[in-house]
Amino acid sequence: MTKKQNTYITFGFDHIHVIDGVLFDRNSVAVIENVTPAEGREKAFQLFGPKFCFEYPEKHFPFDSLEKFYPRGLIKIKWRNCLTFQFNYVIIHT
Repeated sequence: MTKKQNTYITFGFDHIHVIDGVLFDRNSVAVIENVTPAEGREKAFQLFGPKFCFEYPEKHFPFDSLEKFYPRGLIKIKWRNCLTFQFNYVIIHT
């Protein structure tokens, strides 16, 4: 079984998204569960289009700057393997 990794997505000043009532903006970080960094990037584009700032594989995310630059913290997005839902992800508030 392949170990799941996370991709961390940050947003710029004009990158504002509301998905399923959840706000993603420059004060938060989207956390996408995936298997490879390429898969995480693909999922980021599916959710946010080209309107995000940076993507980081888990091992490169600057956790030491989380509280200073992202006061709303992490918002986890877990993907489902199901085609019957309108959206194939679940947003988990942290």
